[in-house]
Formats: sequence, C-alpha cells, structure tokens
Amino acid sequence: MPLAALPPIILANYELHEWRHASAILERDFPTEWDDICDVLSRFRLCQSFIASGGGNKSRVSNWIDTELYARHWVEKKFDTSVLIDGRSFDSPTHAVDCYKNRVALEIEWNNKDPFFDRDLNNFRLLFDLRVISVGVIITRCDSLQAIFAQLGRGSSYGASTTHMSKLLPKIEGGGGGGCPVLVFGIKDTLYDTNC
Repeated sequence: MPLAALPPIILANYELHEWRHASAILERDFPTEWDDICDVLSRFRLCQSFIASGGGNKSRVSNWIDTELYARHWVEKKFDTSVLIDGRSFDSPTHAVDCYKNRVALEIEWNNKDPFFDRDLNNFRLLFDLRVISVGVIITRCDSLQAIFAQLGRGSSYGASTTHMSKLLPKIEGGGGGGCPVLVFGIKDTLYDTNC
C-alpha cells in the first residue's frame, strides 16, 4: 500500500486522503514525481513567520512549496484546450496548475476562498478527461491549525469559508474531481515551528 509506504515523517505530519488509487499510480507510474513530493513535504515546516504576517498574492507556505518543486523542474502550467464539434473549434480554457510535471498536477490551497477547491477539482477532471494529466494532488491545511491561528491573533484571516480539509473532502467525495485520481495532503499542527 503506497500511502502506508510513505516516509514516517509524512505519515506523522500530514492528514492523507486519496481517491481512485492516486498514490499507487504516483508510486508506480511516476516515481520521480512521487519522490519529489515526498522529499519536499518531508522537509517542509510551518514556520510561525509564515502565519504571523499577511501573504499578499501568494502565501509564504505556497511560495516555499512552489519554489522547492520548481527547483526539481516542476512548472506552473496553463493548457490551451479546445473542443472540436462538426469541424468547428471552441476554446475550452483551463485554469493554470500551480505545479506540473510529467502528467502530475499539484495545487497548493493554503488560504484561499473555498470555491478554489471547486476550480481545482474541475480543472483536474477536465485535464484528466483530455488525457493531459494522470493524477491530481492538493496540499491544504488541517482544521486543527485554527487554534494556532487564533493564538497568533490571525484566526479571522483563516476563516471558515477559506480552504481547509473539511471544506475539501465533501467536494471530492461528491465527485468534484470526476474520474481523476486525487491525492490530498493536509498540513497538521505537528509541523508548526516557532523557531522560524
């Protein structure tokens, strides 16, 4: 079982969920991408400084993970897609994927409005149906982090209508990703580090 085979540091520090055998597909068919994700998440720490100040356009959490994956040749990727009907082409634009490499799409949803999950899952569904991606990965935060945010006086910035695990799971279980295999990592409070 690939999830059980994840490094102990990931098993201890992330809430894990998968649909349609996503981890088995990653481990067997995309071992380099699987190793990239495992290595980056094993080294990630939720620094107090990432939370204490506002993030602007991109949170410091997302920036750290993106930067580490980009160094391993992942890229932000927008696909130009269209549908052909009776010889007529209709544009079918997709949202850019945060990190993409070799048919694996990865989105980081740290503190956006929760409809961003719908956008990501719909994008995964469409790109999977078009045979562009084989697996979608979402990294988000666990609900238990809310106590830390409140302690730092940032609780209102991470409200109930923002992206966190309990907002994501019903969307996936309700079929939001269609047939696309999806793997979810939830950042737990055990990764919180007051020394950085």
